[in-house]
This record gives sequence, structure tokens and C-alpha cells, in this order.
Amino acid sequence: MSMLTPPGMGGKYRITGAKYPRMRRSRGRSRIVLAVVASVVAVGLIGWGTLQLVDVFTGGDKASAAGGSSDCRAKPSASPSPAAKILPKPGEVTVNVLNATPRSGLAKSTADELKKRGFKIGDVGNATTAYDKKVKGPAVLLGAKSATDAALPVLGTQLSGAELKTDGRAKPAEVDLIIGTAFKQLTTKADADRALAALTKPEPAPAASKKHC
Repeated sequence: MSMLTPPGMGGKYRITGAKYPRMRRSRGRSRIVLAVVASVVAVGLIGWGTLQLVDVFTGGDKASAAGGSSDCRAKPSASPSPAAKILPKPGEVTVNVLNATPRSGLAKSTADELKKRGFKIGDVGNATTAYDKKVKGPAVLLGAKSATDAALPVLGTQLSGAELKTDGRAKPAEVDLIIGTAFKQLTTKADADRALAALTKPEPAPAASKKHC
């Protein structure tokens, strides 16, 4: 009997010097790892299921069946540029400058400035009885009906707030600038040039947005 054998134990329970009892590693750590992995998998499955439900209730299946994508974003569609208007140049427009105010010299100074900007100058003087002392605004631009889309708007770029009127004259390239009580001065040349450029080459209007899926 070995000295390591407890008293009263023999046979198969006897401990000899050649064999030792095997010590097994604890299974507690393995169980914790398995529990964590199982939790992660369960959370992933719950999230995937939630996305499927959201897709169903928001019509995702219909978009997929139609061959489209559920990510539809509004994009502005291209709009064709409008054709440039053919308008007379300032040198092709004859302006009669008429003063309907009590201020003297106003017609001449205004006519001189318009001449510097390239307009032809016709009559310069006082307004007729029909308009004398009766124009409350900055001015009245008077011309033929055919000048509505030609000479009148070209002259209108030189003075903001002017009223456009037509009469029965036969010369569409001849217009009257009747100076009113509220007149102060012509629009600055830089602003007038920009207004004339915008009049001859208008920018395209923004088109309505369309959804591209």
C-alpha cells in the first residue's frame, strides 16, 4: 500500500505513484460565452424582422415588385431655355421726351442722357394738354400697339415705375417719354444695361421637380 493511499481504501481506489486523478476544467466560462453569442444572434434576428415589417407597411414590396427602388428622390427636370426675344436696339428707337411737370429743363437733360445711351431723340419740350400736370407717377411711356413688345419695353429698361400706354400712331419705333411729377432720374446705366440684357435673353423658368426611382 502506498503512503498516499488513505487508510481503509484499497483495491481500485488505491493511489499508486504512477497514476494521478485528472482535474477537469470548469465549464462556467464556456457557458457565458455561448450565452453572449446567443444573445447577439437573437438581437440580430429581431432587428431583421423589424425591418421586414417596416418594409411591408411602407409599401416596399410594391416598389420591389414594380422593379423600382424605395429610395425615390425628387430631382429637378431639365427645362428648355426660352428663345431670345428679337427687340429693337436703342439706336432703332426714337424717343420724344416731353415734360409734364412744372420743373423747367427736365426734358432736355433727360433727352441728353438717353442720347448718350444710344437712343435717337425726336421732339423735346412740354407735354400736351392731355398729360400736362396730370402724370402723378415717374413717367408715362406712350407708343403704338405694335410697340408693346418692342420699343416700349426697351425704353422701359431706362426708367423704373413708368406706366406703359398705347395710342393709334403708325410708327412702332417712335415712342413718347412723358415725364411725371414723381420723376427723379433715369435708372443708372449699369442697371439699365442689365435689365435690357435680361429682356432680350430671359433666364429659363425653374421646372417642376420629378421623382426618379
